[in-house]
Amino acid sequence: MIKRIFDILISLLALFFLAPVIFFVAVLIRLKLGAPILFTQDRPGMDGKVFKMMKFRSMNSDKDEQGDLLPDEQRMTKFGMFIRSTSIDELPGLYNVLKGDMSLVGPRPLLVKYLPYYSKRELLRHNVRPGITGWAQVHGRNTVCWNKRLALDVWYVENRTFLLDLRILIMTILKVIKKDGIIISPSSSMKDFDEERGSYDKKN
Repeated sequence: MIKRIFDILISLLALFFLAPVIFFVAVLIRLKLGAPILFTQDRPGMDGKVFKMMKFRSMNSDKDEQGDLLPDEQRMTKFGMFIRSTSIDELPGLYNVLKGDMSLVGPRPLLVKYLPYYSKRELLRHNVRPGITGWAQVHGRNTVCWNKRLALDVWYVENRTFLLDLRILIMTILKVIKKDGIIISPSSSMKDFDEERGSYDKKN
């Protein structure tokens, strides 16, 4: 209950004070990348319940001659790289926190299609609300392998406290300032989940 109240209060304060930034970024996205301004995607939340996670859009909609979207790395612009490197693209997630879909701190929500590949222990990450930031994000973010990242998520679930959440929030702010562990280009992202764990025995 204390965590939920904290999430609501901090999200409301952040949305209030960052409203000019959010509005300005939304206008720039509309001018530079077009519509839609927000990128939404189904993600599994607490107890595996699927919700629409929101982020600011960071790529354009350029297509090839067949009408298919170009690869991510070809649709990433300098502006998109900037809002990713500063984590500004995560600001709409504060609304997810207010709705109760997410928390400020928790395991980062991954794609729905990854659910069958978790071990029973790794599924513990869905015992809590997913977070905008988390223990894995302040220990390498997307630069660590999936096994370690999921293990860090489970460690958080089993050891979470209010003080730990405060520590993670402070560490996140410092890492954003330093741009530490932030992968900007889609082509340089960590090994794809399917590639690394596609043959993983889900009964483990």
